[in-house]
Amino acid sequence: MTAIDVAEMTGWTRALQQRQRGWMQRATVSTAAAIIFSPVLGFEQTLPWLIAFVIAQGLEHLVLSAAAKGREVTPGRMAVGMAALALSGASFGALSIPLWLTGGVMGGLCATALLCGGALYSTLHSVGSMRALLATAGPQYLYLCLGAWFMTRLGAPAPFVVATLICGVTFSIYCLWTWRTMNDVYRSETAAQMDSQQRREEAERRMGAQSAFLAAVGHDLRTPISAILTGAAELERDAGGSTDGRARAKAQLITEAGLMMKAMLDDLLDQAKLDAGRMTVEREPMELRRLLSQTARFWRPAVAGKGLRLRIDAGREAPAWIVGDAMRLRQILNNLISNALKFTDRGHLGIRVRSWAEDDGRLALLIDIEDSGPGMTDEQLSRLFTAFDQTDQSVAVRHGGTGLGLSISRDLAALMGGRLTARSAPGRGAVFTLSLTVEKAEPVARPVDPFAGVDQRAAVVRALNPIRPPLAPAPETLPVAAGNAHPEVEETAVEEAEPEERALRVLIVDDHEINRRAIQLILAPFGAESVQAADGMAALAAAEAEPFDVIFMDVRMPELDGRETTRRLRAGTSVNRDTPVIAVTADSAAEDVAACQAAGMELFVSKPLTPGSLLGALTQSLSAREEVQAETEAA
Repeated sequence: MTAIDVAEMTGWTRALQQRQRGWMQRATVSTAAAIIFSPVLGFEQTLPWLIAFVIAQGLEHLVLSAAAKGREVTPGRMAVGMAALALSGASFGALSIPLWLTGGVMGGLCATALLCGGALYSTLHSVGSMRALLATAGPQYLYLCLGAWFMTRLGAPAPFVVATLICGVTFSIYCLWTWRTMNDVYRSETAAQMDSQQRREEAERRMGAQSAFLAAVGHDLRTPISAILTGAAELERDAGGSTDGRARAKAQLITEAGLMMKAMLDDLLDQAKLDAGRMTVEREPMELRRLLSQTARFWRPAVAGKGLRLRIDAGREAPAWIVGDAMRLRQILNNLISNALKFTDRGHLGIRVRSWAEDDGRLALLIDIEDSGPGMTDEQLSRLFTAFDQTDQSVAVRHGGTGLGLSISRDLAALMGGRLTARSAPGRGAVFTLSLTVEKAEPVARPVDPFAGVDQRAAVVRALNPIRPPLAPAPETLPVAAGNAHPEVEETAVEEAEPEERALRVLIVDDHEINRRAIQLILAPFGAESVQAADGMAALAAAEAEPFDVIFMDVRMPELDGRETTRRLRAGTSVNRDTPVIAVTADSAAEDVAACQAAGMELFVSKPLTPGSLLGALTQSLSAREEVQAETEAA
């Protein structure tokens, strides 16, 4: 089928849809015409005409309803459709015949007005299809040209007859020219819409491919970063008891480089999510003053390290609790403070909060991050929020970075319904203002972290030791050894009182050997025994072979991913059916975490792995297991 045929088929369907939508107009006009012309013709002629026209309309609706709904148009269906349209047009124009025959010249004038209106309506509602135009407007044009014949029958002079014929032909040509002009516009608009649709679909495909590529690259890059951070942490721990300061400095340098790589990777993935429209913000109660205090406390060492002062001016104007996304707000503030600290060598940094009530009951919240740095020119300000643009080549050379922090912060502010603006002048520093409209929130109880302020390694050691029952009171006659404040007991009594201890059994599932080795390295100081599996099927086989205390499960794996592996594990009958599964993945979006929980995973650890995050998850898992065991024994 040629492009013209496709366009005609599309126009045919469009014309039929217009006809279907205009049935009420045609019914109203035909009823009005029957009433208006009844004094001239009488109801004995207008009423049968109205009934015949209504029947023709019903037949048209019955025949064309399938085509109007967009179903396939075949030549046979089109021929039947054109016949139905022609019958409808012919029945409407048929009223002009009795008008000419009964009313004479005056009736002919009424007939001409009726036909002109019908022709214009058919012309306007047939745009896109020449077949629909010929079927609906063709009978009207024919009736107009027959006016000259009726005038001849009435004995009109020849000049009037010729004039009438010329007027009918001219009006028909005008209607055809109007249809062609509108049809050209319709074709152009349709072509532009199709081109726009194709471009949009192509852009979506490219964006989807880009997002998938960045997700895969991000997942693969987090693997070596995990190894770098894990190895650096172990080196720093080993060097902690050494007098060699250079070893600790080298370990810290590796850690800082790994964290820098992680921050750059996070920025790239955030920018990709924003470009793809997949970034979302939460709306939950959050304690604003506490967030500001924690953010300032986090940056004070770095600010003091450069000899600067950090000023906070929040006071009572800052609302205590608001509704918003605490993580994204913290991300914006960290980006702005980091940027200010980067360019300020002397003076101070400032955080200023202002707030007032709006008419709708919400709060206008302004957070200013100011610095006493070198300031910026108007040209630099115009490029400030452009992704990957650091406004000056020397900035990338001197400070590094990707140039994404401010762009991401601006887009996050927009997602939160606010704005991020900047004002500056050379030599006068810069002020970044985050403007938000927020709702007040009622205070909510913060979850108590039982391991807050506790060394994670010590907590893991305590969790690895089973709960021991209290020993029986020792006889008073037992001697007490010198230097020992506790009475001695017989060795056999100790063996009976202490339950048998065993090493922690861990199953590590990841398709990257580096990640498996990193987890094994973190757990090695605790004497944990680990079994490794490179894919989901191997993990299920290992789970059938022996029991484990905890399973670390990568989510993205070939063939059988971590979620499906966990679902099969939960649905099976192995001894590890109820073993805690900790998800280990680079996909940290809310929907990804929810999918892991739905699959049966209890906890979540984001890549790149760090010893603190891994041990924290392990501690929480073991502690939860102990609580369940204690409740079971108490019952």
